[in-house]
Amino acid sequence: MWRRLAQILGLLLCILGWGFVGCTLAMDHWRVAQLGGQGGSSVVVTAWYWSDLWKDCYEDSTALVNCVDFGVLWSVKSHIQAVRGLLIFGLCVGLVATVLTFFGLECTHIGGDQGSNDRMLITASALHLVGCVSDVAAYCLYINRVAAAFLHSKADPSKLSYEIGPPLYLGLVGGFLIVLGCTVHCTTACRVNHPKSTHPVVPFICEKGKKKEALRGQKYICELSKSSYDSRHVYTYKMTSVVNV
Repeated sequence: MWRRLAQILGLLLCILGWGFVGCTLAMDHWRVAQLGGQGGSSVVVTAWYWSDLWKDCYEDSTALVNCVDFGVLWSVKSHIQAVRGLLIFGLCVGLVATVLTFFGLECTHIGGDQGSNDRMLITASALHLVGCVSDVAAYCLYINRVAAAFLHSKADPSKLSYEIGPPLYLGLVGGFLIVLGCTVHCTTACRVNHPKSTHPVVPFICEKGKKKEALRGQKYICELSKSSYDSRHVYTYKMTSVVNV
C-alpha cells in the first residue's frame, strides 16, 4: 500500500512541477526595470519596463500598458530563441514521461507485471530528468543574460537596470518538484528490485533409504524425522516422495 501511495505522490509532484514550468511560458515580467518612484513632490511618477519571451512592454503609474511584440522568428534575439526551444523541448519530453509514468504505476494495472512496471517507471523518471535539465538550463541562460545586463547598467547609468521576475522563481521551483517526484519513483522501483532477505537459506538433506542425497535438480517432498537437528547444524529430513522437475 505504501508503494502505491508513494508512486501517486511522485506523479502528482511531477505534474505540479510541469504545470509550473508551463505557466512560465505565458507569464509576464520575466525581467523588470523601474524608473521614478522618488518622493519629494505631490505627485509620484513611476514607470515600469518589463519583458517576457514574446514582447517588451512599458507601464506607467496610471496602469496604461504599451507593448511591442517580438518580430518574426528569425528576428528575435538568439538567447530568447534558445530559451523558447529549451522550454518547449522540456515540456514535450515531460508529457511523454508523464504518460509512461501513468502506465508504470502499480495501481493502474496497465503496464504488465511488476518488473515491466518498474522498468517503465525508471524510464519515465529518466525522461523527466532530461526535460527538467532542459528547462533549468533555459532559466539559467535567461538569468545569466539579465545579470550581465544588470552589471553593465551599473557601469553605465544611462542603461536600464533589469531584475529577474517571478516566472523564473516559479520555474525553478517546478524543476525542484520534478526532481523530487523522480526520486520518489526511483526509490520505490529500486526497493522492489533489490529486496532485503529476511529469511536465510538453510541447506538440508533428505534421506532416501540409507543413502543421503542433496537437493540438486529435483524437487523432494520431505517430512521431519525424529532427529531434526544434529551437532553439525544441518537439518535432516526423511524423504516420503520424489517429484522430478
